[in-house]
Parts: sequence; C-alpha cells; structure tokens
Amino acid sequence: MKIDMHCHVKEGSLDSKVSVEEYIMLLKAKGFQGMVITDHNTYKGYRYWKNHIKGKRHTDFVVLKGIEYDTRDAGHILVIMPEGVKMRLLELRGMRVSVLIDFVHRNGGVLGPAHPCGEKYLSFANTKRYRRSPELMKRFDFVESFNCCESEESNENAMKLAKKYGKVRVGGSDAHKPDCVGRAYTILPEPVTCETELISMIHKKTAFETGGNHYNKTTKEKMGKVKLILTYSFWFYNKGGELLRRHGRNAKMEQENPIDPIDPIELYYIGKQG
Repeated sequence: MKIDMHCHVKEGSLDSKVSVEEYIMLLKAKGFQGMVITDHNTYKGYRYWKNHIKGKRHTDFVVLKGIEYDTRDAGHILVIMPEGVKMRLLELRGMRVSVLIDFVHRNGGVLGPAHPCGEKYLSFANTKRYRRSPELMKRFDFVESFNCCESEESNENAMKLAKKYGKVRVGGSDAHKPDCVGRAYTILPEPVTCETELISMIHKKTAFETGGNHYNKTTKEKMGKVKLILTYSFWFYNKGGELLRRHGRNAKMEQENPIDPIDPIELYYIGKQG
C-alpha cells in the first residue's frame, strides 16, 4: 500500500495551497492508496475530510489522522494517535518533547521527528535538546527518513539516524503546493484502514519502503541564505505561542492525562476478537 505520511491541506494549514479533495485526486493519479493529514498543531484539515468527504467520495482511498506538532525544544514531531482517540491538547503547541512523548505513548499513539536533520529549530537533530540528550532518539517510534522538501544531505543523515537507532522509516512529501504532492512515499507491506492498524505495524517494527524525488522549488530554496529569516522567525513564533498557550495546555493536560488510561490498541483488538 503506497501512502504519503506527511501532508498539509488548505483546510488545516494556512500555508498550504492544496485542498483535501485536490490532494486526494493528485495522489490517486500517481498510484497512491492513502495519506496521513499532518497539519501543524491542528486536526482541522482531517475534520473537514471527515465531515464533508468521508463516505461520499473517494471511498477507495484511505485518509488517516495525524498532526505535525511544534515542540518547545525539539522542532517538529509527527504524531499519529489511534482511531477514535481525540486529543485536543495536541492542538496547543509548545510542549517539551519529553512531555509529548509521555503523553502520546500513554494514550496509545506513536511519534517521530519530521525532517530530523533539516533546518535549525525546526528539526530535532539540529536543536539544543538533541545535542544535550541524543539518546532521546530511542524513545521515538519512527523517523521521517525521506522528505522531498529536504536536501539530499538532510535525507541521507535522517536515514543514518533511523538506522543507528533501529527505527521504522517513513516518507512524506510535506507538500504545500500541487506540484509537490506525491513526490515522496511510504510503501506498507499490507493495507491499513485506520490509524490503529498503522500504529500496530510501527509497534512491530515493520519495515516500510520509503523514497521519492526531491522538490527544489520550496520557499527556502528560492530564498537562499535569506532563509535564515524563516528559521529565526519560527523560533520567535514558537516561543511566543508556547507562552500564550501555557495555561490552556496545562488545563488540557489535567483533563486528558488520566492516571490509568485505557490502552486504545488493546481495546481495538479486544473488540476485533469479540
């Protein structure tokens, strides 16, 4: 099963120019059978698909719920929660990565660094957090080893990182424009129909095939050295957002972090057997 595991849609990402409908049509035309919507700190794009498209059109195409979370100290992290598990806390950016890992795992999800060897502040391996605690890599479930918007060097280093720590490798386009959609892929050895099944495969350390073609028309490529402005702008954006949302995030953590949560993975398979 060929899927794109890093997708930004117009309904959920302000910087995306591709609607959910167009994204699906473009991917289907390129032989894809599914996608994971991973908008920044929001499930709006996925909710749009669920409320307006699911069951009405593209019933032969699998759309899964994910998120690209902006941590306070470790850049962008891709998160996939089990089917039916709603975590509004993940829509409030700014958690420390160690807290995010605990929260996601406690509630049955999986996570891994997006473009881990890319830009400073945005990418885990280029943050102070990684330099201080590189062994934190062991706590992730997967690594995005191919991102078509990254350089060859960035992807090569991401692949080395995944191999070093024995992590499942995934690939995604990270597309925000139509001509970038479908340039990166993840091939699963068997089909999945929901997030829980994908999570189960990752837990089993199932080998995925990843790859694609590099996209050289990204904004940062066009800006050249001036792209540093984007890098430092992100730092201010993330720091400010973390401070503004701290109270709301703490309140959500109290609501969504039960002492003894039900394991959604176990619950799913109990239901299947029953």
